[in-house]
Amino acid sequence: QVQLVESGGGLVQPGGSLKLPCVAPGITFRLYNMGWYRQAPSKQRYLVARITSGGSTIYDDAVKGRFTISGDNAKNTVYLQMNSLKPEDTAVYYCDAASFDDYWGQGTQVTVSS
Repeated sequence: QVQLVESGGGLVQPGGSLKLPCVAPGITFRLYNMGWYRQAPSKQRYLVARITSGGSTIYDDAVKGRFTISGDNAKNTVYLQMNSLKPEDTAVYYCDAASFDDYWGQGTQVTVSS
């Protein structure tokens, strides 16, 4: 069973930055579409950013221009660089690897507050 591992979450002030790595052991990383989702309390989980196996990226409108997703095939790792953070970015952030199968991580908490 593949388990993705997210890290890098924490408490940050509004306007600050965080970089979330997600390690995906045991899969052929370059064949997967990698995504970052988030879920705030009492709300549904939704896609924040995705990078395809071909390197194309998409972003939710709420984070466009502030967040950047990138991948490192050699390290089996996908990153989410988050800049200009806002209180509404507070959520648990989850990593997903999707191809013929689908794997998730346990999530990492990001709290944006002064």
